Amino acid sequence: MSKKILVAGGAGFIGFHLCKRLLSDKYQVIVVDNLSTGSNSNLEVLSTFTNFNFYHQDIIESFDFGHVDEIYNLACPASPSKYQKNPIHTLRTSIWGTYNLLQLAKKYQAKFLLASTSEVYGDPLVHPQTETYWGNVNPVGVRACYDEGKRAAEALTMDFYREYGLEVKIVRIFNTYGPHMDPQDGRVVSNFITQALLNQPLTIYGSGEQTRSFQYIDDLIQGLVLMMASPVGFTGPVNLGNPSEFKVLDLARLVLQLIPESKSTLDYQPLPADDPKVRCPVITLAKEKLSWQPVVSLEEGLVKTIAYFKQQFNLVN
Repeated sequence: MSKKILVAGGAGFIGFHLCKRLLSDKYQVIVVDNLSTGSNSNLEVLSTFTNFNFYHQDIIESFDFGHVDEIYNLACPASPSKYQKNPIHTLRTSIWGTYNLLQLAKKYQAKFLLASTSEVYGDPLVHPQTETYWGNVNPVGVRACYDEGKRAAEALTMDFYREYGLEVKIVRIFNTYGPHMDPQDGRVVSNFITQALLNQPLTIYGSGEQTRSFQYIDDLIQGLVLMMASPVGFTGPVNLGNPSEFKVLDLARLVLQLIPESKSTLDYQPLPADDPKVRCPVITLAKEKLSWQPVVSLEEGLVKTIAYFKQQFNLVN
C-alpha cells in the first residue's frame, strides 16, 4: 500500500505543486486547507487524481482524518499583504496550527516537515544567510505575525523532536515563483509580471537596490521531497533557495525585457516598514545533505511564469 501523506495548505501555490508531484508518484494525498489563500482552481486540477482527498479545515482547530505516514505543514499565508490582513490568525496558524499537526504526527508516528521561511532571518545583519544565523527580527513590527510565528513554529517542531523523539524536518524557503501563483498575492515577481502585462507602472519600493534570491517552484519541490526522505535524525533547518542574488530593479528590467509588448514604466514608492535590504541563502548544507541545488535559471523560470499569467489574463494569441 502506498504512503498516505497529509499536506496542510495544499491548495496554495507551493502546496499545489507539491501535491501534484506526490500524486504523480502514486502516493495517497490528503489536503487540509481553509482556502483563505488557497485556490479552488488548484483543487480542481488535483481532484482529477483518484488518490486525492480534500478537507475544508482550518488547522487552528484540532482534527483527525485517520492514519498518515507523512505530514507537510505549508499552511500559512506567505505574502505580506495577506498575512498582515489578519495578523492574529496568522500567528495562530503558525503556532496552534503547527501544534495540532505535530500532535497528529505524534499520534501516528508520522514524519513531519515544517515549511519555515527566510523571514526568520528578518532584516539580516549577516549576508548571505546560513542556517546558524539567528536573525534580526523586529518582534513588535507589522511583519512579526509571520516572522515570529514561523520562529515559534520551528521551536515547537524541535521541542517535539527532543521531548517525544518525533522525526521532524525544517526547511527555510526563500523567494519562490512559478505558475499557479496568485496574480494578486502582492509579492515582487507576481506584482511585476501582472503590472507589465496590464501596462501598469512597475512598483519599485525604495531605490530598487535591495536584493532577493528567486527560485523556481520545481526546484523547491525537489528540495522538499528530498528533505522529507533524508536520514532519520537530520532535522535541519535547511535553506532552500537560489544563491544567485538579484537587485529588485534588475528583476523589473528583466520582466520588461521578457514582455517586450508592455508599455509599463517604473514607479518608485517608499520602502515598507521592516522590509529587508538583502536576502540570499547559503545552500552548502542542502548540497551536502540532500545533493540539492537549483537548476532552473531566473530567465527560464520567468518565461514559464509569464506564459501562465498570460493565460490567466486571456492574453494568449
